[in-house]
Amino acid sequence: MNALFRTQDSTPLLIVRLALGIVMLPHGLQKTLGMFGGPGFAGMMGMFTQQGMPAFLAFLVILSESAGSLGLIVGFLSRIAGFGCAAVMLGAIGMVHLQNGFFMNWLGKQAGGEGFEYHILALGMALAVMIGGGGRASIDQAIAGPSR
Repeated sequence: MNALFRTQDSTPLLIVRLALGIVMLPHGLQKTLGMFGGPGFAGMMGMFTQQGMPAFLAFLVILSESAGSLGLIVGFLSRIAGFGCAAVMLGAIGMVHLQNGFFMNWLGKQAGGEGFEYHILALGMALAVMIGGGGRASIDQAIAGPSR
């Protein structure tokens, strides 16, 4: 169990963890509470299941983006939260964004929508947290104690 919480007293891991959590949280709030123009939990579940996603998987996506973001921000179960984020990013690339190419749609000129460059960045950040843990100032570090 200690391996799940163990992390170094690392400022770079703290920065990556916080940045990923802060960027992902609004997406989770869209899906859970309908904030920032999102459909809320029932609306999102309906959208995902209408697209053919099993309800259990749709629930895990919503949970990963909301509770996982909060976990990243406070550094609790950071590796699990990072895994959830990585899984969501891989799913988003494969199911939605790959067909639109690499680049974001900054100027609205790509007819299909957004590319997957953002998702690659989030995936890389999630992998760093999965490998290194929550870093400095994380609840994980407080649970596991000082690293050796």
